[in-house]
Amino acid sequence: MKHVRGMNAAYQRLVPLTALLPAILLLIPFISNGGKTWFGWMFAAKVFASASVGIGFRLWAVLGLCVLPAALAVVGVWMLVRPGKGLAKAITWLLAGYTALAVLGLLIMKQNLDGTGLLAESMMIHDLSAGYWLMLVAGFGGMAVSMMSTKTNPGYILLVVLSVLWLFPIFFILLNALRMEGKFYIGYFFPKQLGLGNFIAVITSDTKFHYMRWFKNTLIVSVCSCLASSYIVLSTSYVLSRIRFRGRKSLMNLLLILGMFPSFMSMIAVYYILKGLGLAQSLAALVIVYSAGASLTYYVAKGFFDTIPRSLDEAAMLDGATKWQVFTKITMPLSKPIIIYTIMTSFMAPWADYIFASVILGDNTKSYTVAMGLFSMISRDNINEYFTQFAAGAVLVSIPIAVLFISLQKYYVEGLSGSVKG
Repeated sequence: MKHVRGMNAAYQRLVPLTALLPAILLLIPFISNGGKTWFGWMFAAKVFASASVGIGFRLWAVLGLCVLPAALAVVGVWMLVRPGKGLAKAITWLLAGYTALAVLGLLIMKQNLDGTGLLAESMMIHDLSAGYWLMLVAGFGGMAVSMMSTKTNPGYILLVVLSVLWLFPIFFILLNALRMEGKFYIGYFFPKQLGLGNFIAVITSDTKFHYMRWFKNTLIVSVCSCLASSYIVLSTSYVLSRIRFRGRKSLMNLLLILGMFPSFMSMIAVYYILKGLGLAQSLAALVIVYSAGASLTYYVAKGFFDTIPRSLDEAAMLDGATKWQVFTKITMPLSKPIIIYTIMTSFMAPWADYIFASVILGDNTKSYTVAMGLFSMISRDNINEYFTQFAAGAVLVSIPIAVLFISLQKYYVEGLSGSVKG
């Protein structure tokens, strides 16, 4: 084979084989059942002909077992005749789609196979013969070979797989939020009917579950905690960064050591202290708990303030500026990234917290936050009826945090990287 400039010759020779393998593997037994074996194409044809299969399986069978293998075979043969870097990249993308459809097939095959009666047992506990798994191995291996032939790091495959695994729970919750079949367990993955009914139900419900009240309580706690915590953290950090006083290093070490202990270690003691003060099972108690230990997280903001040259302060004071003017007109404008970062972290922590809220609020349902309220929706008595509404509530509560993070992401990164350069 002629070597193509810009390609790895050792792997270039293997690329056509990786393109032809999917078509070859369709001739390996795909499903075995009671002594009967079906090749991949035979299996697809038998299930495709059944009246009980869904549109999802028909599309998967056509694309995954017909169109993509045929396209890979054609491109692979052409790669033998006219090798090229573009063809190798095309094979990579075709194999990626082929592998994705193979994995997706696992999710949609169960409901179709169990409905056809071709298998004596449920698909999930039945033995799938080697053909299906060899298809997956060939897909991933072929992508790696194709990428190495074009001198591309195949580690991107792992990153994509990890991204899919990370995004799958989000996709699952969103899918269940839109699912109109209201029960917790259904025998198929993709809903048969989609709609916004669960979102409407969870927002308008005012009988057993009061989602909007939970949302309001969470918003009050988060905003008040955010303001108090941000003030405490920034004040502590600025003082420790700019002012030198006796015991400063000892205080910094003490705060750092105390911050290393998990906060929930003290939550029982904190509860009894609040109970003694008559504040237990109230939103005010949550605000106090979230704000009281804010100074223990001073080190990130202090590190940022340390990057602002003290010479700016000294130059301003030589020009007649007071310490307050230096702080408000020089330090604060330069500290916008760390202020945004502190506000974000101070807001996000109480918004998603469940541990402290469950201990402090107890059975006071009127003061429940969203985390506690949603957890009550998936108790043993409620999960079967309210799981889809729980999913809708989980999507709704994530929207403010997602919008806040996306809009302020620039400052979030800058807050961790320092300020003045040069």
